[in-house]
Amino acid sequence: MPPGDQLPLPLPHRAALGRADFLVAPSNAAAVAWIDRWPDWPSTALCLHGPQGCGKSHLLTVWCASSGAERLTGVELADRDPAALSAMGCVAIDEADGAADERVLLHLFNLLKEAGGQLLLAARTPATYWSLQLPDLRSRLVSSASVAMEAPDDALLSAILAKLFRDRQVAVDDGVLRYLVSRMERSFAAAAELVERLDRQS
Repeated sequence: MPPGDQLPLPLPHRAALGRADFLVAPSNAAAVAWIDRWPDWPSTALCLHGPQGCGKSHLLTVWCASSGAERLTGVELADRDPAALSAMGCVAIDEADGAADERVLLHLFNLLKEAGGQLLLAARTPATYWSLQLPDLRSRLVSSASVAMEAPDDALLSAILAKLFRDRQVAVDDGVLRYLVSRMERSFAAAAELVERLDRQS
């Protein structure tokens, strides 16, 4: 390796996913308010829906930390016992619109409702758009509380980039952030991919 060249090392980093690390903006304020309102929810289930990378999984992490909820994905739900899950009192399901077994989800919903437990679901679209085959499950989810998380504005996207860089212990100034925001795809997923790529190249 020529003198002066740097060897890029794939060093691990830990994303900051606490409640204080979540950046609140008009695009996600309603969802944050619902999470902060727990356990005073009017229904058994709450569905967070929005585009990839908008912060749904971060809010699931925050809620699990405060509620002690079991967390899994819709696909993983098929291999779990709904009675054992409901005994946790609270359950969080990411990618809930991809539930592999609707009967398990329906059983879990009913058990949590009977026990006074609660269910937090995250998906890209509201439950009305999910391809659900069981009418009972559809009626329960559609009638549950639902809140949207929108794509970020310039201010939030810049703050997200700054946070992602801080998570990797990379310092950038406001000029760099403005430059990136004006030229990148307007999504949280794109921000994460951009920061990872720049971190590797740096």
